[in-house]
Amino acid sequence: MKELLIDFLLVFAVGGGFCVIAQLLIDFTKITPARILVSYVVAGVILTAVGIYEPLIKLAGCGASTPLTGFGYALARGVEGAVRDRGLVGALTGGLTGTAGGITAAMTCGFIAALVFHGKPKT
Repeated sequence: MKELLIDFLLVFAVGGGFCVIAQLLIDFTKITPARILVSYVVAGVILTAVGIYEPLIKLAGCGASTPLTGFGYALARGVEGAVRDRGLVGALTGGLTGTAGGITAAMTCGFIAALVFHGKPKT
């Protein structure tokens, strides 16, 4: 039970830390939220490339793999595996293969939300 509680705290601390950093960037800089989101994905790719993100995933699990940095991690891992298996062509296809589940889930949830809620254009 104690190990489970520690695991939950690690997941919350790491995932929450990513959220706190993003919120501070939104509140105290002029960086747009879209640029922060893109920066998080790119940071996930870079941290994976230099070998830092894998230990963080092992430590915090979903706390590290769920935020957008985790999406960057999935992109990098997909490209890495595809390049190893298919050569240079894998650099073009691996990212999509590695993130297909997340992309499909986002599209499905967006479609369902569009059916349930009737959005109105801004005037």
